[in-house]
Amino acid sequence: MITVELGLDELAATSFACSALLETGMSLRMWTHPGHYAEQVPLFTRMRPAFERLDTELLTALVGSWRWIPDFLTPRPTTPWPDFHKELAALRATPLERIWPDLERTFVELDGAVPPRLVRGRRDPGGLLAEIADAFEAYWETCLAPEWWPRARSVLEADIVYRARMLVERGAGALFTGLGDRLSWDGRRLVIRWGTVANPAAAPVYDVPVGGGSLLLAPTCFAHGALSQIEPTAAPWILYPARGLGTMAERVVPPPPGPALERLLGAPRARMLLMLGEPVSTTELARQLGVTPGAVSQHLKVLLDAGLTSRARHGRSVLYARSPLGDSLAGMPQGLSQTGARRSHRGDDDDAAC
Repeated sequence: MITVELGLDELAATSFACSALLETGMSLRMWTHPGHYAEQVPLFTRMRPAFERLDTELLTALVGSWRWIPDFLTPRPTTPWPDFHKELAALRATPLERIWPDLERTFVELDGAVPPRLVRGRRDPGGLLAEIADAFEAYWETCLAPEWWPRARSVLEADIVYRARMLVERGAGALFTGLGDRLSWDGRRLVIRWGTVANPAAAPVYDVPVGGGSLLLAPTCFAHGALSQIEPTAAPWILYPARGLGTMAERVVPPPPGPALERLLGAPRARMLLMLGEPVSTTELARQLGVTPGAVSQHLKVLLDAGLTSRARHGRSVLYARSPLGDSLAGMPQGLSQTGARRSHRGDDDDAAC
């Protein structure tokens, strides 16, 4: 169990970040425990041939039997959306005295020993660190960056916009308790419960004072509950499962608009409005609809000008979601009529302009 003490100043300084390096490390769980992340299977199945050309022995050795990975592989982000190669440079600069203790902390308690592929870290931590960083870079460039990361980034950005809105509208209590059932909040302390499957109470108990710093929250595609670093003396940050991961499985079938909404807005805009229940970028919406970003942008501008959507910027991306007026309109009783459902499956003609 990890307890994080949060005063008013620390609570006010709580922030979000998304980390490509974090997702690179966490994604290794897909190759060792794929059954835990079913929504990711289609994309990872397609990238398997490329993955198998890499140093798979090293990469898979970094994941323990209970899916833990060494903390030094996921350094705390220093900006809301750090560049992968800058994060990789920070990984390469990890103090060498951290390497072996992190490996022991990750593997010995649950697995009995550090994997043979990693024991070099005791006598030559610098050599092992360089080898891992090179393997991460090759894995990122070959497997993740081309197709997987653009989809994941959209999901992670949308999650942050949603959480920020929740914080503004409902306060810190709703934000923290919504991050996962392992996390509880009493107005002053965050408690993260964790342990082994065989003995959930076996994990150490850490009290982590933020000490005038800030708590960092980071969504990830590879967790089923709130997580934190195992090292109790590090600056605290909490990983939590992102919303909307199901959209990464395959192309999303747009929901069918009802006839009244379709007559009011036109079929493409009506369908798009129904898809904006969660924040999404223009690029991701175009991917889901199978059309060009330019076509999506034209329709989004009309919906925005009509007050049916709102937008928020995160980094270089602009995310769109329905406004309260859009929610009311999307909830029209005809929205799930059989007529609309039949028309939505006639073919691609209705979507030609979308």
